[in-house]
Amino acid sequence: MNGKRVETVRKGTPAHGPVVYWMSRDQRAADNWALLHARKDAVERKCPLGVVFCLTPDYLGATIRHYGFMLRGLEETAGRLAEKGIRFHLLTGDPAEEIPRFVVEQGVSRLVTDFSPLRIKREWERKVAERIAIPFDIVDAHNIIPCRAASPKREPAAYTFRPKVRKALPEFLTDFPPLEEHPFPWKGEAPRIDWEKERGELVVDRSVGEVSWLEPGERAARRALRDFLENRLASCYGMRNDPNRHGQSRLSPYFHFGQLAPQRAALEAQGFDDNLPALASFLEELVVRRELSDNFCFHTPDYDRFSCFPAWARETLNLHRYDLRGYLYSRQRLEEAETHDPLWNAAQTEMVRIGKMHGYLRMYWAKKILEWSASPEEALDTAIYLNDRYEMDGRDPNGYAGIAWSIGGVHDRPWPERPIFGKVRSMTFQGCRRKFDVDAYVRKVREDGRR
Repeated sequence: MNGKRVETVRKGTPAHGPVVYWMSRDQRAADNWALLHARKDAVERKCPLGVVFCLTPDYLGATIRHYGFMLRGLEETAGRLAEKGIRFHLLTGDPAEEIPRFVVEQGVSRLVTDFSPLRIKREWERKVAERIAIPFDIVDAHNIIPCRAASPKREPAAYTFRPKVRKALPEFLTDFPPLEEHPFPWKGEAPRIDWEKERGELVVDRSVGEVSWLEPGERAARRALRDFLENRLASCYGMRNDPNRHGQSRLSPYFHFGQLAPQRAALEAQGFDDNLPALASFLEELVVRRELSDNFCFHTPDYDRFSCFPAWARETLNLHRYDLRGYLYSRQRLEEAETHDPLWNAAQTEMVRIGKMHGYLRMYWAKKILEWSASPEEALDTAIYLNDRYEMDGRDPNGYAGIAWSIGGVHDRPWPERPIFGKVRSMTFQGCRRKFDVDAYVRKVREDGRR
């Protein structure tokens, strides 16, 4: 494994005890650099290896839609780890308290976790590092090019980030070694986890129901990847902006929950080079755009606030802060899809119903929230709230960066000035009509709701 993936946040000489991988963002047994790093250390020191996941019931507004999908995926992962002689522990509570307690109780000798650029995980890591006395490593198992290695600063746009990605890609886009059976067992009986009980007793918002169209878990993720590459990749180029056609991969929930490694997707996609424009388009989204979002959140701790917008966007939005709005909608009316715009209502309805919205419509959706809100701050808060509450891939760097692009010009440039938007790029209903059959999309959403 490339050493640039690893950041040691606490040094020390480990005692002879279990090595533990605190799984968080990358919820899989296969193709996981953090797990492989932990296993390598455990093998070298002839120690048991374990994986611990800490369930946080109030995580950034997640509902049973997200927890149910995640727990079913973790159940599969726990079984796959057991087959390799790796024990899985499920904790519940604040990770900043539960992880240090587990380290002491189990006599853990080294702690490893996976990388996330979000504030909440970085704060947990800081507190855990303060409360333990053993070596502690953070491994970027999510990005193909480790976020810290990709760029030392916040990149202003994809055109500045793309050359760095292309230069570094040959060093990091390598295949994963297989996860071998661990030869040093954890002493004592493995804890029994009643997964159905865990799902049933979890105290979370259950008003947003689980989805049936998406199967959770590592195996389902690999099947979905293979289905996309074999059946839709070749036709996705040129139709990705039409929500009436299946021109997107639909893999983002698997990436978000870490049930599929983006690096695995990139490696598999390279075998489908008979349609180079489609492959290039897919890799642009998978590598450049997705990892640019991690770069944004990592180097911008206020990634969900007005202050994160570039200076030109803050200035222009402030100049137009008090422009007359043709419509003003409360968060409740937006959530219930009660606007004058049938396209926006259909997109919002589909997101609430099935937990996904087409990528092109997500941009239109967020920009209209800016147009119909009393301030950019209110628009930003509303868009994040709705996205994180309903989208299967909510609470993700891609979501924060996408909303900041739509409302605050992040990773974009100034455009001709307009009311309300100022120089931030706008999108219109008529512009969407020129892209695709709006009426057909609205009818489809209505008909799906009657079934």
